[in-house]
Amino acid sequence: MSQPKTIYLKEYEAPAYHILSTELTFEIFEEHTLVINRMAIKRRGDVPVPLLLDGDDLELLCVKVDDVKIPTDAYERNEETLTLFDPGAEATVQVVTKIYPDKNTALEGLYRSGGIYCTQCEPHGFRRITYFIDRPDNMSVFTVKVIAEQSVCPVLLSNGNLEEEGSFPDGRHYALWKDPFPKPSYLFALVAGDLGRISDNFTTAEGNEVALHIYVDKGNEPRADHAMRSLKASMRWDEETYGRSYDLSVYNIVAVDSFNMGAMENKGLNIFNSHYVLADEETATDADFLGIESVIAHEYFHNWTGNRITCRDWFQLTLKEGLTVFRDQSFSADMQSEVVQRIRDVDMLRERQFPEDAGPTAHPIKPEQYIEINNFYTATVYEKGSEVIRMLHTILGEKAWRAAMDLYFETFDGQAVRTEDFLWAMQQHSPIDLAQFALWYSQERTPSLCAEHSYDPASGRLTLKLEQIVPDAVDGRKQQPYCMPLRLALLGHAGEELPLQLEGDTGAQPLLERGILLITRDEESFTFGGLASEPALSLNRHFGAPVVMEYPQEDVMNLMRFDSDGFVRYEAAQSFARSTLEAMMRGEAVSPQFLESFKHILEDESLDLQFKAQLLSLPTVTMLMQTQQTVDVHAILEASDALRREIAVACEATMRHLYALLHRPAHMGLEAESIGARALKNRLLGYLMAQQDAESIDSAMAQYEESHTMTDRLAALQLLHHGAPEAAEAPMRDFYERYSGDMLVMTKYFSVIASSPQPDTLSRVRAAMEDEVFNIKVPNLVRSLIGSFARNPYHFHAYDGSGYAFVAEQIIALDAINPMIAAGLSGAFKTYNRLNAHSRAQMRDALEKVQAHRGISKNVYEIVGKILAG
Repeated sequence: MSQPKTIYLKEYEAPAYHILSTELTFEIFEEHTLVINRMAIKRRGDVPVPLLLDGDDLELLCVKVDDVKIPTDAYERNEETLTLFDPGAEATVQVVTKIYPDKNTALEGLYRSGGIYCTQCEPHGFRRITYFIDRPDNMSVFTVKVIAEQSVCPVLLSNGNLEEEGSFPDGRHYALWKDPFPKPSYLFALVAGDLGRISDNFTTAEGNEVALHIYVDKGNEPRADHAMRSLKASMRWDEETYGRSYDLSVYNIVAVDSFNMGAMENKGLNIFNSHYVLADEETATDADFLGIESVIAHEYFHNWTGNRITCRDWFQLTLKEGLTVFRDQSFSADMQSEVVQRIRDVDMLRERQFPEDAGPTAHPIKPEQYIEINNFYTATVYEKGSEVIRMLHTILGEKAWRAAMDLYFETFDGQAVRTEDFLWAMQQHSPIDLAQFALWYSQERTPSLCAEHSYDPASGRLTLKLEQIVPDAVDGRKQQPYCMPLRLALLGHAGEELPLQLEGDTGAQPLLERGILLITRDEESFTFGGLASEPALSLNRHFGAPVVMEYPQEDVMNLMRFDSDGFVRYEAAQSFARSTLEAMMRGEAVSPQFLESFKHILEDESLDLQFKAQLLSLPTVTMLMQTQQTVDVHAILEASDALRREIAVACEATMRHLYALLHRPAHMGLEAESIGARALKNRLLGYLMAQQDAESIDSAMAQYEESHTMTDRLAALQLLHHGAPEAAEAPMRDFYERYSGDMLVMTKYFSVIASSPQPDTLSRVRAAMEDEVFNIKVPNLVRSLIGSFARNPYHFHAYDGSGYAFVAEQIIALDAINPMIAAGLSGAFKTYNRLNAHSRAQMRDALEKVQAHRGISKNVYEIVGKILAG
């Protein structure tokens, strides 16, 4: 294939024309859809220039200017554009296209999913519907008329408010929707089909009534109740926390099975992957319920941070996504346990984003270039982007943050803006100059912050030395030190926080009274006085800066047991477990001190149950891989499995007693205490099953058979299948027979198969791909089976290279169906440059087969090319 074109931020130019208003008519038929697009255009300059419209895979039927059909020599068409040579300074341009939703397996533009017509237009899907200036900085007012057979599509939805609806004598009907707010084409949405609905209402702070509707497949209406509760909670929270009310008379959500993303924030008509809408205790886990609450909130919050204020161009993607992730994380922290939510957020960052930052596809949260923008919907743009916003929140403080956000909303409402505009609003209320802080937007990789301290008992002084280590960029460029807020505390022997008495010039530390040091240089030293005895250092509290924190381990046991900052306590537990595992990989015995500290937490009755479950977790394989210069996956797996067995033996009696207290099979509550009880109980059963003894297997079998919640049933099934496959045969058959008609639950079944450490896992995955339930065109099923296998360290990194070969084979097959999903799967190979020589050679063979495949998409081309170049 020819090398795809690279797009650069530095080459940005505003479009020559602006589409002021857009009137769309969709005539939906069984075999095709006609799209009539009338655009009121206005040239930005005085000099006549061509009008360039984006288009992809469209059948063009007609082009008119001011209602006159223009000759073919007045325009030029190629695979990606339609160019009108001189439409005039102001005109009405009409374009008629024919599209085929049933053939659209890429799931971008208008496609059909399970009989439902729906759209996905971010980032470039709208150009697969009609010719348009398909870019975020072209904001237009949309009026949409949808016409379809009433018996096939009784529900007709689009953005905005419903203006009119009616029927025709031939059995067809129509709905006319108007969105009064200008928006870019990526926020356009349409849904048509035969759907069930639940409804509610919400009264805004201004007294406006909003009708709330969630549309689902008929029969699934009761499973949307939790989503509705989450929506109303989100609307209330955004009013109370940010003063932002909803602005239309109706808010619609539609759940579809085939969706490339989690959800999409289209103005007034959010389209969701059904995984993030449908839930009840019989079919959804506690994690599913929490995920629905978070994603519902995320898409609702986009109404202001993404829709009312949008991105000027796609390089600014973190402007809306990083900010909105921060908002949804803050909402979830208020709805659930703040410390547990923070731990979950940081775990996700470390599992997904830190490896991305360490690999060949590393990029800043605001990239300078791309080949395929779909490849930049990454953990860096979202999760690291959120952490950058969180640091701004920390620097400003709650009151100034709210004032800066109010200024941002008031100044830029209705505009397509840049990250610089957001930083301008922050700067107006910031206690410090944010020029150096802005490097977080333009630099890549994860910095380390190394800490050393010394205590002088004679003077009662502690000196803290900090060194920033900022890795070079992917292309070898040296990067500059960051400005970052470091939350810290000095702890006394009982865990109490001591006053921070910083000696010397404190003018450069305006946040010290809030327990925050501003770090700005490669190396810095701080001296604290007035200390009667040597304190313990509690650093990067609440994970205030997204860095790798490196400091001596002498206080780790006390921090693990007593630190008042829950995150630092968790961090100390993880650090102690990590050093224990690293010692085991060197052939050393398990640390008695670690086992003693583990028991201390296990027996501490004062701890919140969810928090205790987190404290008792071990570092994942992905996190352990990050500490190795040259990754040896099999050594990590052997040590991790051995430590679980050692813990189970050392703590067996306490674990069995606590498990028996917590096991309440009929209890289905969703309050924090019940969720915590299930989380801790299943953590304990996981350790006990490491022994693979009859008593533990019996406990898991009883839990599977007795439990009323999917959380407990699925946990037991996975532990049995992974640790006692013969005993698991009957439960696996039962699970399949019980849920084979429910696609969302079957994703859990396929994930259990694909994530197993058992030696026959690859053959089981291949067999599952032939199952009548599996459909490679459904992204959820692909992610659950093939994606889970690609995250399975036991088999993806198989010594014979079979795991790499299998995933490469699936990437090639998927690329012909859905390039976005294929590119996402390609990310499994991002550890390539850090593997040992044997694994790297086998991974290279697999990647080169993908790269050499004829007709490879630019989505996969970009990812694989970067990995091999690294």
